[in-house]
Amino acid sequence: MRKKNSVIEVLNTKVKISPVNEKDYISITDIARFKDNTRTDYIIQNWLRNRNTIEFLGIWEHLNNPDFNPIEFDGIKKQAGLNSFVLTAKRWIESTNAIGIISRAGRYGGTYAHKDIAFEFASWVSVEFKLYLIKEFQRLKEIEQEQLGWDIRRNLTKINYRIHTDAIKQNLIPRELTRQQITRIYASEADILNMALFGKTAKQWRDENPEKKGNIRDFANVSQLVCLANLESLNAHLIQEGLGPAERLQKLNQIAIQQMALLLENRVVKQMEIEP
Repeated sequence: MRKKNSVIEVLNTKVKISPVNEKDYISITDIARFKDNTRTDYIIQNWLRNRNTIEFLGIWEHLNNPDFNPIEFDGIKKQAGLNSFVLTAKRWIESTNAIGIISRAGRYGGTYAHKDIAFEFASWVSVEFKLYLIKEFQRLKEIEQEQLGWDIRRNLTKINYRIHTDAIKQNLIPRELTRQQITRIYASEADILNMALFGKTAKQWRDENPEKKGNIRDFANVSQLVCLANLESLNAHLIQEGLGPAERLQKLNQIAIQQMALLLENRVVKQMEIEP
C-alpha cells in the first residue's frame, strides 16, 4: 500500500506526516507551533544552533546517509555554541547533504524531519508533547496496518476472482481438435457444430451428464450461443462451397476458438451474461 500524507492531532495541535522514500517524516514546523504559533522558524533555528542537536543530527546522518558530508559537518560542529552561530534547516541540508531534515513548499509545506529526529525535536519543545506525539503516531501506524491488512485481503480476493474467471474462460474457449476427432464420421451436422464448439457430441454430453435434463445447447451460455449461431451460418456456406465434413469441422473449430476468445472479452456480451 502506498503511503499517503496524514495529519494527527496532538494536544490540540495538528501535525502533518508525509512519506519520503517510504519513511515517515513529521512536520517539525507543526511541532514548533505548540510552543509559538507565529515564530516556528525561529524555534527551529534555536534548536539547530544547540551543540547537542548538531551532534545528534550528525550521528543520525552517519548511520543513515552514505552521502553525508562529514567535512562540512565538522565545520558546523565547531561553530555550535558560539553566540554568533546561526543555523537554518536550509543551510544544514545544503552544507552537509543531509536527508534527515527536508523543507517543502505548498499545502504540505514546512520543515519536516525523519520521525527519529522529529521525536528528538519534540522532546526539546515539550516532554509532554513528545509523549503524546509518540502515542498518536503509534495509533496512526496501527490504523495503517489494519488498512494494509484489509487491502491485502481485498486484492487477494480480486486476484482469486481473476484466477477463477480466467479458469472459466479457459474451459469455455474450445480446444483444437485432434486429427482423429476431425476425420471421424459424425451422425449429423449438429454434431459437427457441437464438436467444433464444445469438443463433444450430444450423445457424449448426455453420457457425461445423466442427471441433467435437456441437451448440450440448453446449458450453453450467451457467448457460446452467439458463436454457435455464427458457426451454423458459416457451415451452411462451407457446404455450398463443397467442403467435406472433416475440412469443415477443422475450419469451424479454428473459428470457434477465435470467436469465443473475443466474445468472452466483449462488454456487451458480459452484460448479457449477468442480466436475468
